[in-house]
Amino acid sequence: MRNDQGDPEIEVTDSRLSGHLRPRHLIMMSLGSAIGAGLFVGSGEGITLAGPAALIAYAIIGLIIVSVMRMLGELAAADPNPGAFSYYVGKALGPGAGFMMGWLWWIQMTIVVATESLAAAELLTGMIGILPAWGWALVFVLVFSALNLSGVNHFGELEFWLALIKILFIVLFLVIGAAFLFGWLTEPSPGLDNIGEFAPNGIGGIAGALLVIAFAFGGIEIIAVAAAETSDPGPSVTKSIRTIVWRILLFYVGSVAIILLVLPTGDERIKTDPFVGVFDAVGLPWIGSAMGAVIVIALLSAMNVNLYGASRMLFSLADRRMAPSAARRKARNGVPVTAVLASIVVGFVSVPASYVWGTAVLERFLSMVGSTLLVTWLAITAAQIVLRRRADRAGTPLPLKMWGYPYLSWLTLVALAAIVVLALVTESVREQVVSTTVLVGVLWAIGTVIDRVRQRRT
Repeated sequence: MRNDQGDPEIEVTDSRLSGHLRPRHLIMMSLGSAIGAGLFVGSGEGITLAGPAALIAYAIIGLIIVSVMRMLGELAAADPNPGAFSYYVGKALGPGAGFMMGWLWWIQMTIVVATESLAAAELLTGMIGILPAWGWALVFVLVFSALNLSGVNHFGELEFWLALIKILFIVLFLVIGAAFLFGWLTEPSPGLDNIGEFAPNGIGGIAGALLVIAFAFGGIEIIAVAAAETSDPGPSVTKSIRTIVWRILLFYVGSVAIILLVLPTGDERIKTDPFVGVFDAVGLPWIGSAMGAVIVIALLSAMNVNLYGASRMLFSLADRRMAPSAARRKARNGVPVTAVLASIVVGFVSVPASYVWGTAVLERFLSMVGSTLLVTWLAITAAQIVLRRRADRAGTPLPLKMWGYPYLSWLTLVALAAIVVLALVTESVREQVVSTTVLVGVLWAIGTVIDRVRQRRT
């Protein structure tokens, strides 16, 4: 419903959201957030750093993500909440930790939304022109703000098709690459001849690749945020988690394997345009020419999902009295309007900033995200270990369980901690990790103080 001025009519309601998302929306949203420039461009950087050993690095990080998602699925299936991991971390480690996790992830998502709009705008300006980069960025911010305000069913349906385009392109890439390697195309198959030295840059190269690859998987955890808006959250998230993690692993590891086998080690195209390079090598350059459009769709799809995720996290924080109560205000269609508008503010601010400072804004934004993902995955793992122990003691039945608990959970925690240590000793990302650590400490302290003040008042 709209008021006399044509604006959405707002009301303060309970903490329940619309429930109009379907399991297929959950799957595509998570794929849409995780499959983006990190795969299409970042995979080349990982291969450049580690050489053929990048395949092992992708498999290691992929297995860690599979484990983290299974743990998150256990938590979300048992207790769906739009605050997702922030809510679970708060239950497990205290309100201060929940406050930290929610606000850290919200900050990360709002920056990512702005980053993706700017990256898509610069790419589209280079492809077709018409508008300057800041003009395209403004168009994207306005369009996706309106889409997120129109209702979660419209949002979910559009995201389904945007993500499907990316997935179909990846499947096409895997099929064509495999056909070329098996000698089914006109070009001769290189077999294993393109595999050079396994780890040309040694352990340091593999370590750097692990960090790049870990950051590329960011966004998949949004499935737990969206689960609260399905009609039957428990079964929906259970079904989605069981199918999505293996698809992500197949798409990433399969794509990297094709790139390594088709393009010679040291080929410049691996770092700049690995997917385009493969299509050129197999004799189908016209498919590679569509790569720019696919990357734009991938960026816009991820922007769409991440704006949704940021708004729901802010709504949950407000519902738990960890954010201003205004963020709980919803329109008649169930959309948390204030939270959506607050989450797109950084995107709007980035438009005049990019007009004044150009590409420097995008580069600065990119330097501010990355290590926050490690905090999210560490927090999910710690929360699952604590809450599973409580559930087992109470005899609480769980619709979805983590494999090999507690051993695999603790092994995942150790692996993530090792990546953090690796980041601290890697000069290129050390400053970013230290900054994130300081931010985590500050947010946790603020959350703890707010909780104690609230307790005294009550």
